Amino acid sequence: MASPAEPRPRREGALWDDLTRALLLGLLILAALTFLSYGISTDEEVQHIYGKKLLSYYMSGFQDRSAFHFKDLYLYGGLFDLVTAVLVPISPFEEYETRHLLCALVGVLGIAGTWRYTRLLAGPRAGFVAAALLALSGVYYGAMFNNTKDVPFAAGMVWTLYFATRILNQLPKPSPSAVLKFGLVLGLTLSIRIGGVLAGFYLAVAMLLHFALVARHEGLRWVLHDARLAFVKLLPAIPVAYAIMAFFWPWAVQKPLNPLEALRVVSHFPIDIQTLFMGQMVHSNDPPALYLPVYLAVKVPEAVLVGVAAAIVMAAVWLARGGLRRMGAFTAVRYTPLVLAGFLPILLFILMRPSVYNGIRHFLFLVPPMVVMAAIAADRLWTLAERGGRALGQGFASALTVVAVVYAWQLGTMHPNQYVYYNQLVGGVRGADGQYELDYWGNSLHEALQELIEYVERENDGHPPPRQYTLTVCGNTLAVRFELPPWLRLVNGIEPDWRKADFFLAFTQAKRCPSLLDGHPIFEIAADDVPLSIVKDRRPPPAEIPTE
Repeated sequence: MASPAEPRPRREGALWDDLTRALLLGLLILAALTFLSYGISTDEEVQHIYGKKLLSYYMSGFQDRSAFHFKDLYLYGGLFDLVTAVLVPISPFEEYETRHLLCALVGVLGIAGTWRYTRLLAGPRAGFVAAALLALSGVYYGAMFNNTKDVPFAAGMVWTLYFATRILNQLPKPSPSAVLKFGLVLGLTLSIRIGGVLAGFYLAVAMLLHFALVARHEGLRWVLHDARLAFVKLLPAIPVAYAIMAFFWPWAVQKPLNPLEALRVVSHFPIDIQTLFMGQMVHSNDPPALYLPVYLAVKVPEAVLVGVAAAIVMAAVWLARGGLRRMGAFTAVRYTPLVLAGFLPILLFILMRPSVYNGIRHFLFLVPPMVVMAAIAADRLWTLAERGGRALGQGFASALTVVAVVYAWQLGTMHPNQYVYYNQLVGGVRGADGQYELDYWGNSLHEALQELIEYVERENDGHPPPRQYTLTVCGNTLAVRFELPPWLRLVNGIEPDWRKADFFLAFTQAKRCPSLLDGHPIFEIAADDVPLSIVKDRRPPPAEIPTE
């Protein structure tokens, strides 16, 4: 029986790789079949405008510089938004539908990166477990369709970890391929958010540890030789990353210190909104130190939390047994980027308490590293179970299968609102209701509108009604604005007759919304029996026909 650190037989590894590829193909098909079910998020309009302004910057010969002053979007890279602006004119779908499909594809790419990274560290079986676990994480899967900034950033970060680890494995002479690919992915990640600099920091720390070990075992002469060689080999990654960042985020290179200015501003964003945490409304610019750790504890699936805890225990046991002996220490360096990626941002948050709201939305990039740790721990425990006999190994595999089926069923019943998922530590979505943020995007409004349209047309034997109705919305009006049929007109709060609307659509994230207007509730969109959006019919009842 192979030990946890040894490669598994080739045939078995090929089987797990084939299973992972089948999973990724299935996710692509599922995304293509369901991306139209998701609503427009509150940030997508300004992000799409930003992308069009960046496109105008290039189309005007660098004369239209309005993107450099557009709201606060100039502080972020425009990779996703610029690509979308280019694709929309040739896409067979509407602009926001195109965004959602592209975001879903990038989300699957992030799952593929999680597979490749875990496989590099622990083998094909662990890679499959990681891919499946991330795909079954509602906090990630549900965000894949309309969180067009945080999902691409999370995908980029996990791919930087993969190529950084490939470089570490090849020290002191990393291959040009690994170096250039690291620079490429780092540049793309920086082209989404400046927080991508963390990836470079993770690699730098791991390399310092590597060369410290070389100095300890080989002497100063060899470490200087190896460090100089590695530095020369890594140099091409810098201009590659910078050039890509400059293209997709041109504001960043207008002045040398602009990226640092962006990092300073977004770390303590000058916005003060109320965000729900443990039943209390707290200020986004002064969050409790435990805001992020607690949200992670209740938003990430239980299997991931258990896996991370098991990984920590296994690492402690490994260290206690002298795992840092010479070759073990060099092996441990490979895991340094993973450990930093999983825990350093949490520590920095506790110490610095940057602006935050919408739960872990801005820290979604922490989920893939946590999944990688959990998958590696699951693979090690699986191997230990197999050592106890075939029945025990099959029992462990069966337990993992049951967990996967439960998570898949949960996400299926929540479709298309999987991102509001909460684990059983807080009692699921029902336990989180009133304690933590749920449908902050107003994603459920899209489904509610579709239900309303079908409801009215059923009244008219499946045809549009003969008259025009009005609708007022408490929540993200963008989610319904582009879906209105000709017979339904949106009236908002600045119009004098908004209180006389025929129908009222409200999302429950803002607790005052459902009671803002009266009316007869005709249906609600719910997750785990918790209402996310409510639709009220405010038309006067039909006049009673007198009988003789």
